[in-house]
Amino acid sequence: MTYYKSINPATGETLQEFAAAADEEISGSLKKAQTAYDSWRQTAVPERTAVLLRVAELYRDRRDELARIISLEMGKPVSQAKGEVGLVADIYEYYATEGPAFMEDELLTVRGGGEAVVRSAPVGVLLGIMPWNYPYYQVARFAAPNLMLGNTILLKHARNCPQSAIVMEEIFRDAGLLDGAYVNIFATNEQVAEIIADPRVQGVSLTGSERAGSAVAEVAGRHLKKYVLELGGSDPFIVLDSEDLDATVKAAVGGRMSNAGQACTASKRFIIVEDLYEEFVDKFTERMARIEPGDPLKPETRFGPLSSQTAAEELIEQVQDAVGKGAVLLTGGKLVEGPGAYVEPTVLTGVKPGMRAYSEELFGPAAVVYKVRDAEEAIELANGSPYGLGGAVFSVDVERAKEVADRLDTGMVFINSVADSQPDLPFGGVKRSGVGRELAKYGMAEFVNKKLIRVPAGS
Repeated sequence: MTYYKSINPATGETLQEFAAAADEEISGSLKKAQTAYDSWRQTAVPERTAVLLRVAELYRDRRDELARIISLEMGKPVSQAKGEVGLVADIYEYYATEGPAFMEDELLTVRGGGEAVVRSAPVGVLLGIMPWNYPYYQVARFAAPNLMLGNTILLKHARNCPQSAIVMEEIFRDAGLLDGAYVNIFATNEQVAEIIADPRVQGVSLTGSERAGSAVAEVAGRHLKKYVLELGGSDPFIVLDSEDLDATVKAAVGGRMSNAGQACTASKRFIIVEDLYEEFVDKFTERMARIEPGDPLKPETRFGPLSSQTAAEELIEQVQDAVGKGAVLLTGGKLVEGPGAYVEPTVLTGVKPGMRAYSEELFGPAAVVYKVRDAEEAIELANGSPYGLGGAVFSVDVERAKEVADRLDTGMVFINSVADSQPDLPFGGVKRSGVGRELAKYGMAEFVNKKLIRVPAGS
C-alpha cells in the first residue's frame, strides 16, 4: 500500500511513492537501533564530534541538491531552502563543538562531605516524529544533540517528504555514523503507537499539530515515556510605536510570508496601537497585495505554494468562515488560478471570538490585524490565544518592549525583530504550543540521564 508520497505542490505531479514499512521491518529497525545504542553510547566523544562535523560538511557540500529536493516535495522556494540547509549544517557543527562542554560532569558541594558528581548519560533509543514544513531543520534540532549524547534515533518523517527522509539517512551513513544509530522508518500511525510502547524506546519527540501531539502524549504517558512536543503557534506581532513604520511593516510582511506562512513561529496576529493602526493596515495590505507567487525552483521566487492542495483549501475555509461572520477581507482570500496549491496573500481585520481565525492557527499566507488602545490591551489580546510559542514586540523604547515581553505567555519573544532560529538560542513554547525545549544547551537536557555518582566522606 502506498503510504508515503512525494507530490510537487507547485504542479500537483506525483514524483515518487513508497509503501509503509511492514511490521517485521519496524521490528528489525528497533532491534538495529538498540544494538547500535549499546555501542554508540560507549563511543568516545571525539569520535561522535567527528561524525557530526562531517554531517555538517556534507550538508554544505550538497546544499543545492538538498534544497531542490525540499522545493519539489513541499514547495519551499529554493532560495529559502538553501538557507534551511545552511542552518542545519550550523546546528550539527554547533553540537559537535559545544556539546562536549554541555556533557561535562557537574561537581556538587554537599554538606556531608565526600564527593558528588552529576554525569550526563544517554538514555537509549528515541523516536522522532517530524513535519514537512522544515524537513531538514526539524530533524537536526532533535538528532544533533541526542546523537552527541550517545542516544540512537528512529525517525518517522512526514508522509509527503519521503525523499527528504531518505537523503538524511544517507548523509549520516556517508558521514560514518554507526549503522543503526539513525534509522529512517516509513511507519504508519498505528505502528508509531506500538513503537512508543516498546520497552526499548525511552522517549519521543514530535513536531507537528495539536492533534498529533495529544495522541503521542497520551500513548507516551500511558507507557511512562518522556516526550517533547513542539506544536502550533499563533504568534503576536505587537507594535507599540515606531520611528520608521515602513521598516516595521517590511518586518511584519517578512514574518508572515516566509515559507508561504507555513511556520509555527511565523507572525500571525498583528496587534497595533490605535495611533498607528490605520497607516499600518494601509501599508501592510499594499505590500501583501503586491506579492506574486512563483515557481519555487526559480532563484528569484520568494513566495511558493502551500505544501498541498488540502492545506490550501483548509486555509481558504478558515478565511471564508471569518468573512462569513463579519470579518473584513482587505486583500486575497482565494486560491490562485491554475495548477498548484497557491493561495493569495490575505489580510483580515475585524476578526472576533467565534470565528475560526480568532482561535485557530492560520498555517499559510493569511494575516489578522487588530487595533488596541495601548500596551495593556495588546498584552491581554496576545495572551488570549490558546497558543504560547513565540512573539515580537516593536518599540523605539527597548526597555518598555522588554516589560511587555516579560508579560507575554510565550516561550520566546523577539524585540524589534521577528522570530529567528539559531543553534545557540532555545526553542519551545507553553500552553498548547507544546512542552520541552530544543536547541542551545537545553536541547541536550531533555533526553538525558542526569546520573548522580556519590562517594561519601571517609570512603
